[in-house]
Amino acid sequence: MTAIYILFVILILLLTIYFFIKRVEFRKFLTGAFFVSGGIQLYLAFVKVSIPIVGTNMVQNSEIGYTRGTLHLMLCIVCFYFGFIKKTTPKN
Repeated sequence: MTAIYILFVILILLLTIYFFIKRVEFRKFLTGAFFVSGGIQLYLAFVKVSIPIVGTNMVQNSEIGYTRGTLHLMLCIVCFYFGFIKKTTPKN
């Protein structure tokens, strides 16, 4: 079961990278998604809420929440730059 989960995560990661490279609209979508996710992660870490991880008996504590929230906000900035600021040149 773990191998299937790992293969599924790798597949989703590869599809996300593909669409990030090919589609400006997807980068714009990821900007908003990372902004909301980062804000929620930082808020839940600030109020010391432990988040159970689905399908396991592990719990995400506030230290991990701060790390994930900061990482998601940095990814939001990267996606914002490539989705809204940098103009792509059309290929012939």
